[in-house]
Amino acid sequence: MSRTAAEIATQPACWRRAAEAAALFEGLPEPGERVAVTGCGTSWFMAIAYAALREAAGHGETDAFAASEFPSGRSYDRVVAITRSGTTTEVLELLSALRGKVPTLALTADPKTPVMDAADAVAVLDWADEESVVQTRFATTALAFLRAGLGDIPGVKPVAEAAVDAELAITEPLPEAVVGAEQWTFLGRGWTYGLALEAALKMREAAGAWTESYPAMEYRHGPISITGPGRVAWVFGTLPEGLSVDVARVGGTLVARQEADPLADLIRAQRLAVTLAESKGYDPDHPRNLTRSVILSS
Repeated sequence: MSRTAAEIATQPACWRRAAEAAALFEGLPEPGERVAVTGCGTSWFMAIAYAALREAAGHGETDAFAASEFPSGRSYDRVVAITRSGTTTEVLELLSALRGKVPTLALTADPKTPVMDAADAVAVLDWADEESVVQTRFATTALAFLRAGLGDIPGVKPVAEAAVDAELAITEPLPEAVVGAEQWTFLGRGWTYGLALEAALKMREAAGAWTESYPAMEYRHGPISITGPGRVAWVFGTLPEGLSVDVARVGGTLVARQEADPLADLIRAQRLAVTLAESKGYDPDHPRNLTRSVILSS
């Protein structure tokens, strides 16, 4: 078993611990605050998901930006940064620029890194750190931590119930039609759009696969043209009305697990990425052209 596969399998326990930690942590955004959430790569996609969840919970306006695209002239009550390594250049530069202007919170896996001094408050989720370059459990644990801090969210399961769904997602067989496909398009609405972006990235990172991702309602505005026999349309969360008929009409394979928590469904996409990588002879722990953290030269 690859290191990535082993780390994927630990996510239910990590999420449960994250929910417990969130209940005790002081420094999460308060209801009513105007918040921005930021990160790079996978962390940015988790920021997108959390921003949508926070607004759905009624906690206030919440934006998400890649750290390199943060709007310096916009006013916020708090900025949340997600960085597994704690060393990502763009995140550290942003936190430095914000120091003394707005309270900042960072989520990281490594307490021995510069982010500990760069942010005003830090949530260390070191039990979810990873050896693999490809992020899986830290990203979902960070989102579970932030999600648990929101309390009840209409239409969204508590993290404890999501962890139960995750246990099934780890063990159930992946459909042959999905494993044997040549192309995958991931779709989501609201907070699950961030998950769709992340699923596609995992497939590209680990397996070099041809994947795309879109808001679910945008799929029929062009992207459906890529779907056909041997190609998959994978929907996280609620399936838009009529979409299953449209996918069937063009001969594609539809994946939609509406009964499962979407974050748990992401685990199935992570597993698919590892399965495809191994079938191609790739090492999912050390994907091509990638490092654990992007540290830019000055």
